[in-house]
Amino acid sequence: MTANISSAPRTGAGVVLGAATVATGLVAGVFYIFACAVMPALRRSGDRVFVEVMRNINDVIQNPVFFLSFMGALVLTAVSAWQLRHTPAARWARAGLAAYALAFLVTVAFNVPLNDALAAAGTPAAALRDRFEDPWVAWNAVRALLSTAATACLTRALVLYGHAHRRPA
Repeated sequence: MTANISSAPRTGAGVVLGAATVATGLVAGVFYIFACAVMPALRRSGDRVFVEVMRNINDVIQNPVFFLSFMGALVLTAVSAWQLRHTPAARWARAGLAAYALAFLVTVAFNVPLNDALAAAGTPAAALRDRFEDPWVAWNAVRALLSTAATACLTRALVLYGHAHRRPA
């Protein structure tokens, strides 16, 4: 199947879509590892250790490498969805953008405020943990699922884009 892809130049659109897919997958992996390993491991810890480790994680994750992936995934996916707007891959790129944008919003609206509350000094560790752990874990699961769905959509868009650009043998 061939498609008219004149609005999506071969090199630029493919590179952006590939980068969006990788960045989104990296972020999905971060959320996944928190859901599968970090939070279950911390659940075994006492309150003071739990609060200290989560505070440390929240401090160190705020670095250029993570921000480049986290924000870059959103920007690259939006650019890719626009570049692919007249191609068979368009709906998958838009679906990936919608899913990742929701994951981004969940992070900003729920996980980050919980992180900020955990960083507050002066509250006993047990009280901080009680208000933090269950909601944070639940919202992390939501963003893990959304970012994984976004990665799957972008992967499908990448496959369709590749099929449309396949050179005859």
